[in-house]
Amino acid sequence: MAGGATPQARERGDSHRGSLGMGPGMGIESAQRTGNQSFLESFSFARPKVLVVGCGGAGGNSVHRLHRLGIHGARTVVVNTDAVHLDSIQADRKLLIGAGVTRGMGAGGRPEIGERCAEISETELRNQIGDADLTFITVGLGGGTGTGVAPHVAELAQAAGSVVITLATTPFRAERGRMTNARAGIQRLRDRTDSLILLDNNRLLDLVPNLPVEQAFAVMDHLIGEVIKGITESITVPSLINLDFSDVRTILQSGGTSTVFYGENAEDDTRRVVSDTLDNPLLEVDYRGANGALIHISAGPGLRLRTAHEVVEGLTAAMRPDANVIFGVRVDPKYNGILRVLAIMTGVRSPMVESVRESVSVADVVSDRSDPLAKDFPRPDRRR
Repeated sequence: MAGGATPQARERGDSHRGSLGMGPGMGIESAQRTGNQSFLESFSFARPKVLVVGCGGAGGNSVHRLHRLGIHGARTVVVNTDAVHLDSIQADRKLLIGAGVTRGMGAGGRPEIGERCAEISETELRNQIGDADLTFITVGLGGGTGTGVAPHVAELAQAAGSVVITLATTPFRAERGRMTNARAGIQRLRDRTDSLILLDNNRLLDLVPNLPVEQAFAVMDHLIGEVIKGITESITVPSLINLDFSDVRTILQSGGTSTVFYGENAEDDTRRVVSDTLDNPLLEVDYRGANGALIHISAGPGLRLRTAHEVVEGLTAAMRPDANVIFGVRVDPKYNGILRVLAIMTGVRSPMVESVRESVSVADVVSDRSDPLAKDFPRPDRRR
């Protein structure tokens, strides 16, 4: 959700970064370099710090595939209560939380246990989050660890001043009661993330029903990976028309629900590129009347100005006339003959997000259960 951070959290974040990425009181107004010297070497804060956190089993699987794919300029972390699953995952850092509660055997599909494990391990989670400027969280909602941990991680990241984008998958209809857990996770994430992107697993049944299970889930992970990789590299890799971290932050703080669109097609068919981007079968959003967009186009050296303009115009045609639109272009020979488009839009409508109207919490989900952890693992006194 754009604008999900509390004013206090934003103040804390801005106070140690400054509005333009410069710390207060540094006494530096300008700098000069010769033509072959780099400014980035002189300023440790110039390059945005990007963190990708996978929460629970599904979130960890997404980060595992992303880590193997390779992502320029980002650090990957996986958080879980299941030691066996963690051992099978590749990431820059892996964190087993709540070992005293679960003995490393998972949360048993109970979000309240995942949440308590996150609270107990809050110091370790803070250390992993550090001072990231942009934090991606991947999670499969409906289970115990991901549903309980992801909102906690998002809250800690926002409190540290990070812009938070969460990509969450929701359960299959056949999983019945897990959707109740997922709704509680959606409600809690709405208030703790700048952009909440929901991906419905049921759409895989329409899109790739006959693929082997592993390959079918890889389709979803591919979209998640391309979105994270695309946004990260759009602000960390130089472009012809450049985008920076402040552009991402500006768009995400425009207000309202936000989402990310991704698509690619032949360079000579701009209409198809636009339709493929906006009509992604794994996303369910209404972008008509959106109030902001950040668009990044990757193409080969033959990209024409008219082509780039037609893509931007097509993507923004249904937006408000006064919408804030920022676009960038990267020219790279590896994209010769194709256009790859990534667009962040704010002020969109998501039926799944809007269906969670009333406040739902993990406590509501488990209100009919006694809390077996209360005696041995009391909730820590958390200062906000």
